[in-house]
Amino acid sequence: MSKTTRATQALAKAGIAFTTHSYDYDPGAERVGLQAAEALGEDPSRVLKTLMAEVDGKAVCCIVPSDEEVSMKKLAAAFRGKSANMMKPADAERLTGYHVGGISPFGQRKMVPTAIEEAALAEPLVYINGGQRGLQVRLSPKEAQAVLKAIAAPLIA
Repeated sequence: MSKTTRATQALAKAGIAFTTHSYDYDPGAERVGLQAAEALGEDPSRVLKTLMAEVDGKAVCCIVPSDEEVSMKKLAAAFRGKSANMMKPADAERLTGYHVGGISPFGQRKMVPTAIEEAALAEPLVYINGGQRGLQVRLSPKEAQAVLKAIAAPLIA
């Protein structure tokens, strides 16, 4: 597995300190984020999942702990919208240039407004998808927020 992806290149170019961590991706896992946390031996609250959604019909990215569910109401409110829904997997792949299970908020084909669960910012280091299935980057959540220009908001149900 290559540890150089558009995501890792974007982080390196931005001067963000990170480490890469590979694990055996299980395409049959019921919840991919939880499978990643277990494979890495990390608490699920520190392994964040990247989800693509739409708020009032506009694409957004949200980053939340892998053991939590996104509240569509809170997601819409974070972007000052009326309604939110999850993006169809094919649309998310087309927009980001990544495959589902390997979608990273870093180095997407088209940058979209991003929100990160505010509770995740309390962690010293978190894991976020590194741009391919089975690859995570470990970095400061505050640095991730800064490079993504992400808003911090309560997003979980």
